[in-house]
Amino acid sequence: MTQHPTPARPTEVVSTDSVFGAPCWVSLTSRDLAATEAFYTAVLGWQWRSGKLSDRFRIAVANGTPVAGIAGMAVMGHAAVAWTPYFAVRSADAVAGRVQERGGTVAVGPISFPPGRGALLADRDGATFGIWEGKLFTDWETWRRAAPAFIRLHTRDAFDAAIFYGEVLDWASATPGCCEVRYEGEEVVLRSHGDIVARIESGAVESAPDPTIRPHWQVHFSVTDVAACARAAELNGGSVLRESPEEAILRDPDGAQFTVTSRLER
Repeated sequence: MTQHPTPARPTEVVSTDSVFGAPCWVSLTSRDLAATEAFYTAVLGWQWRSGKLSDRFRIAVANGTPVAGIAGMAVMGHAAVAWTPYFAVRSADAVAGRVQERGGTVAVGPISFPPGRGALLADRDGATFGIWEGKLFTDWETWRRAAPAFIRLHTRDAFDAAIFYGEVLDWASATPGCCEVRYEGEEVVLRSHGDIVARIESGAVESAPDPTIRPHWQVHFSVTDVAACARAAELNGGSVLRESPEEAILRDPDGAQFTVTSRLER
C-alpha cells in the first residue's frame, strides 16, 4: 500500500523556472481533514504535517518527501472535492491572462502564497487545473519519483486540448527547457526532462458529450500493490470504480477520484 521506494538523497528547493509547463504538485479539497488523512494513510501509507497556508491546509509526505496538499473547504471556498494537478509556470499572471484569452476560466487568483503565486483555472471544456509560480516544496525529480506517477486528461478532443495547454503553458515552444509534446497511438503525450509526466486522451469527438462524464484531470499514484490499495479503500469508506492487476480507479469518502498504478511512466 506504499509507493515505490525512493533512494534517500539530499533534496534542494528549486524554482518553477526549471520545469515550467510540467506538473509540479497535486492538491485535494476535503470536507473533513481528519477523515481524509485517515483514508489516505490507510490506502497510500502517507504521513502528514502542517502547512504554512493555514491550519486548514495539510501536507502529505511519502518516504520523507512532500507529495501533495490537502485543503479544507473553508480554505478553498466552494471548490469541488477533487484532485487537482498544478503546473509550473514562470508567471502566474501571464498564464492566467492567456487562459482567459483562449476561452478558459480563472476561478481563483492569481494569489500570492509565499514563496510563490498560484491560481485555480479551467480549460475551455471545464477541466480544472492549477498553476504555480515560485519555489517548489522539494526537488522536482524527487517529487516525481515519490508521487504521482503521472496525470491524464480525459477530454473530448485531445488535439484541441493539447493546443490550448500548449499555448498557455508554453509546451513545444521555442523556449529552452520547455516540455515536449507528441502523438503516441491515440493519445497526446507530454514529456519533461525525458520523463512522461502527462497524457491527454480523447473521447468520441463526433458524438455529443456524455453529461455524466465531464472533462477532468485524473491523478495516477504509483504503488507497489494495487489490489491491497483497493481493499484498503473499501475498508476505509471509499470505493473501487474499476480494477485490473496493473491499476485501479478509486474514490475517497468525499467523492474525489484517483488512480493507483503499478506502472512507472518513463
